[in-house]
Amino acid sequence: MRIDVFTIFPEVVAGYCGASILGRAASRGALDVRVHDLRSGADDPRRSVDDSPFGGGAGMVLMPEPIFRCVEAVADLPRPLYLLGPSGRRFDQAVAAELASWEGGFSLLCGRYEGVDQRVADHLVDGELSVGDFVLAGGELGALVVIEAVARLRPEVLGNEDSAADESFSDGLLGLLEYPQYTRPASFRGWSVPAVLRSGDHGAVAAWRRTQALLRTAARRPDLVERLVRASALSDDDVRALAEHGYDVPSGSERMDPTEPA
Repeated sequence: MRIDVFTIFPEVVAGYCGASILGRAASRGALDVRVHDLRSGADDPRRSVDDSPFGGGAGMVLMPEPIFRCVEAVADLPRPLYLLGPSGRRFDQAVAAELASWEGGFSLLCGRYEGVDQRVADHLVDGELSVGDFVLAGGELGALVVIEAVARLRPEVLGNEDSAADESFSDGLLGLLEYPQYTRPASFRGWSVPAVLRSGDHGAVAAWRRTQALLRTAARRPDLVERLVRASALSDDDVRALAEHGYDVPSGSERMDPTEPA
């Protein structure tokens, strides 16, 4: 998969994408992240990319000219091109899976300062993505979140192909938080690994993990359990396991569209 990123801090994106899982995926040819410096589209000696906003106000705004030039200079740019910004579509695991399914790849534009000239959003990009309801100095961290979440779903990126399918939110909007994980030693400072995980009984391990995922989700993200109930996505065993641990799951709840906001 190819992902192009446009930013005024190319070293930030390139450095992260060249390390760990993403770096190894790139070396195997499973991932191709190409980073473009927006300042290459500037036409003045100072390589200016921002200016003060019309109408006054604090901060600076990224100008349209350098952005358009930089993007249009890439002849084979993979589309869609998304602008990272707070007003965009909320990025979640379902969106990550959607992007991972596009064989042609996609591109990301990182905003900065007070934002990007609206003409970029209106006439250059194909949409906007937001990684959450909080403020960052720019879109670079958001772009890295998108890249890693999407890349993990691509073939040959993770060392274990089952890893991406066995994590929190792996079922998208109807996912559970992941069950607790343990490794050696079996006993540490008197705290032991649950015996079922050392039993060799794969069926019992799977049942334990499902129950633990349900209980963790109910305790930490009850909104996700409510969504599962409303979507009739819990089995009788799930409801029974929750009830046994003190969680009252209403029956016959109204169905909902899984894509509908909670």
